[in-house]
Amino acid sequence: MTTSPPHQEGPEARAEEGTPKPAGPVRPVLLVVLLCLADLMVVLDVTIVNVALPSMKRDLGLSQTDLQWVVNAYALIFGCFLLLAGRLGDIFGRRRLFLAGVVLFGAASMLSGLADDAATLIVGRGLQGLGGAVIAPTGLSIINTEFRHDTAGRTKAVAAWGTIAAGGSALGLLLGGVLTTTISWHWIFFINVPVAAAVLLCARAVPESRDEASDRTVDYAGALTVTAGLLLLVLALGHGASWGWTSGRTLGTLAAAVLLLAAFLVISSRVRRPLVRLGIFRIRSLAVADGVLLLLSSGIFTMFFFSTLYLQDVLGYTPIKAGLTFLPAAIGVMIGATIAQPVVGRLGPVTVGSAGLLLAGGGMLYLSRLPEGGDYATDLLPGLLLQAIGLGLAFVPVTLLATSGVPESDAGLASGLYQTVQEIGGAIGLAAMSALAVWRTGQEMTGSGAGPDVSAQVAGFRLAFLAGSLVMVAGAVLFAALLRKRHVDPVMADVAANGPAV
Repeated sequence: MTTSPPHQEGPEARAEEGTPKPAGPVRPVLLVVLLCLADLMVVLDVTIVNVALPSMKRDLGLSQTDLQWVVNAYALIFGCFLLLAGRLGDIFGRRRLFLAGVVLFGAASMLSGLADDAATLIVGRGLQGLGGAVIAPTGLSIINTEFRHDTAGRTKAVAAWGTIAAGGSALGLLLGGVLTTTISWHWIFFINVPVAAAVLLCARAVPESRDEASDRTVDYAGALTVTAGLLLLVLALGHGASWGWTSGRTLGTLAAAVLLLAAFLVISSRVRRPLVRLGIFRIRSLAVADGVLLLLSSGIFTMFFFSTLYLQDVLGYTPIKAGLTFLPAAIGVMIGATIAQPVVGRLGPVTVGSAGLLLAGGGMLYLSRLPEGGDYATDLLPGLLLQAIGLGLAFVPVTLLATSGVPESDAGLASGLYQTVQEIGGAIGLAAMSALAVWRTGQEMTGSGAGPDVSAQVAGFRLAFLAGSLVMVAGAVLFAALLRKRHVDPVMADVAANGPAV
């Protein structure tokens, strides 16, 4: 049991033990602003790089494989360390971990902005992902603990946090285009530095709390094996086309990934406090929803990655123009989600989710016919809108099934798994789609002896979109085939009684 030193007395000591310090009306507002500001950095950096990818490619001489690692290094590290970071915050102090995450994110952003080669940029992005993985769960935990006796305050704080999560992606696309066009792509990273500094300057407004009743067991072995296994899996998928799918290098990397992931499952089934308690997957609605989310997330990463390359490398759009052209897609996601919320209760999450996935698959199928000299309004926009509305429709029922209807003791784990699967699914999906695109481009170039021309590049994009369409259809089939009314009814009853899980 942890005890405080004798000299710690009064409100300062009580705050260290998890009891919020008395505060006037200003400090809670400042606290929420700081937490949301830090979360905005994390959310922005998921999408802000997308419209800058062609500029990075030209300036640093990056290959398409390098480009997908600029995206995936962030997403994969972020997803792998979310659960561990949340657990460490509970044990060692949420404020301490949160501020450490802000420092790491700011430093990693500076490193990424100063990068003059692929390796430095990818390492910087990975460190950003690690900082983001610390900020996201600890920041939300601070909100939950600080406002646990203030229902109205907690509702407002969570709403502000959710607004940042929903709007940050669209803002990232626009801001990335503006900064890349008006200054340079380096500033999409440099802009995080003053934000991180502002949060740190006001750090006294962030209270300390920890879970004093919990033991200090941490599943480091589980975290290490799952992270290393997923990194090797994405490495093999991303480089398989250039290494050769049957080469010893590819097969050896895949074998190592499988062994490490198998070790993670063994460790999780045997340790007293596993990173992921495998028993939670006995809840059919959660297990299926997380599986579908794995596929759904790959559609988002694929859409942004290949569409921005097509807009700038093929159609010649500037970064800011490319960023603006994605705004209808961001609005489409919100439209789909808005439609889904009232409809899910009447038609059921399986019907709405399957319809959304099929609509998203139709949008990607439309994009799989992109011409070499296309027009945004007729060749790209309809497919983007179909996919975006479908993704919005699907995300609502998937989120409900993945995070609701679980025992209260597993609520935090379910929410953490949801965020983890979303990031990892996008990373794995993008690696696979990028590998297919690189392979197809290589096939088109066979015997030409020249670098990739527009025709070969677009052929690769088309195959990636076609594969993405099949993945969306597979998600719809998985939803409809594995979930029955008896699996869904308890979740919908829980949502009706208690509202959606946070």
